[in-house]
Amino acid sequence: MPTKAIRSANVIVSEQLKKNAADLETAMNAHVLTWWGPIQSPVDQFIRQAVEHRIRFGPRRRRLAMVLQTPGGYIETAERIANTLRRHYSWVAFLVPDIAMSAGTVLAMSGDEIWMNYFSTLGPIDPQVERQDGRGLVPALGYLAKYDEMVEKSKVGTLTPVEAAYFVKNFNAGELFSYEQAYNQSIALLKKWLVKYKFKNWKKTRTRGIKVTAQMRQDRAREVGEKLSDTDRWYSHSRGIPMQVLRRDLKLEIEDIDRNRAVREALENYYELLANYLQTIGAGGALHTADLLIPIG
Repeated sequence: MPTKAIRSANVIVSEQLKKNAADLETAMNAHVLTWWGPIQSPVDQFIRQAVEHRIRFGPRRRRLAMVLQTPGGYIETAERIANTLRRHYSWVAFLVPDIAMSAGTVLAMSGDEIWMNYFSTLGPIDPQVERQDGRGLVPALGYLAKYDEMVEKSKVGTLTPVEAAYFVKNFNAGELFSYEQAYNQSIALLKKWLVKYKFKNWKKTRTRGIKVTAQMRQDRAREVGEKLSDTDRWYSHSRGIPMQVLRRDLKLEIEDIDRNRAVREALENYYELLANYLQTIGAGGALHTADLLIPIG
């Protein structure tokens, strides 16, 4: 295809994406911002610039709907993103049409609302931490769980010579500490955000009508954090947790995308076109608003 035709096609798709994003903004009565990709620097800087641009040049709104598609990433980056969103918006919703795992799950808990459908999933809270030997990221909880398992085996005398040799060779106290800190930070942020935002309008219990206290909100947030970080419950860092399980087992209020026709149709049109466009241009993700498109990878 000639270069001119490719450019024309890209312009057409870009304009249609802009229209579809505007339709979703109307359906949600909010600015719309999409992040599709890992949660790692410099995405926090990109999002800050996009938000400030939208606030300055877009229609005046204090509400934001963030479409989030991510395998997870660094909890520190998730915190900076949440701080940015909350600096500029009084109400934030996260729309998850597919997956928002690990640090993405923690980020979603900073929203006033979480929107999902039967197909979309959040994930266990298992922050990704950079290995000190430079061999990439490792799920912190998986590492901590195996460490605890080896310690227990050593206590009862069932640690095999092979396991003992591996343990001695690979044990790194500094690395272990960084994993523990990443996990503790994830749980602390989740509890803080749930109490401050998602549970702020929880006034009475649903079944007995009991007045909800500040301590009850904190206890519920702690319970959610403990369940989401229970490796025995979820088995795997990449295990998806669907809306039905979040509602039933964690008692989380999740808005069902499929029950709101205007939101469902606007999100489907927008998300599917963005997905097809990214695949066409060979991009792994993107930052997108109604007036900005930055392909990633």
